Amino acid sequence: MDGSIAQALSAAARDVGATLHAGSIIESAAHGAYPGAQGRGLWNTSVVFGADGTLAGSYRKIHRFGFGEGEPTLIEAGEDPTVIDLPQGRIGLATCYDLRFPEMFRTLVDMGAVAFVVPAAWPAPRREHWELLGRARALENQAFMVQCNTTGSHGGLEMGGHSQIVDPRGEVLARAGDGEQVLTLEIDLNEARRFRRDFPVLEDRRIHAPTPDAAIR
Repeated sequence: MDGSIAQALSAAARDVGATLHAGSIIESAAHGAYPGAQGRGLWNTSVVFGADGTLAGSYRKIHRFGFGEGEPTLIEAGEDPTVIDLPQGRIGLATCYDLRFPEMFRTLVDMGAVAFVVPAAWPAPRREHWELLGRARALENQAFMVQCNTTGSHGGLEMGGHSQIVDPRGEVLARAGDGEQVLTLEIDLNEARRFRRDFPVLEDRRIHAPTPDAAIR
């Protein structure tokens, strides 16, 4: 993570003194490093920088869109669900198409996540899916959901916009429109912990996928 884009994002986080989730960039394998199962050496990687500009964490997108074509022909699949620890709490990372796979978000919860951040390039024709899936992932996991979507037209495809912030009860706290927009909202991650304590549905699970260090906090 020492390319020019990563360096610019690191500087931006440091300049404003804030944690920065910078969406996703194309990561290429370092010289001599493992190039991935398909040998392409490229990943769709989300990056998060701390307020001091250091890399707080990165996540290689696991689910590639294209049904065997598209992304699977261009980039490697990530292998590791990823959480990062911020002063406010533990955050689970996902990217775009990952949103359709509930088992991934349940895994992030088992790793201690109380909120998810999902950048995306989700098209306008499936905008309702974007909104509904975000609410579902938040409600079923009793976690905050922060979704940031692309706007405008890219390669002739209209993007859906409608970035949104959802609370652990599945209620939309803020939602953007079709165009570029900044959403500003103060949330308390302890609300997710309180909701899990007061309505402990996750404790009644009977089917568990194997996960590392399973712990619902």
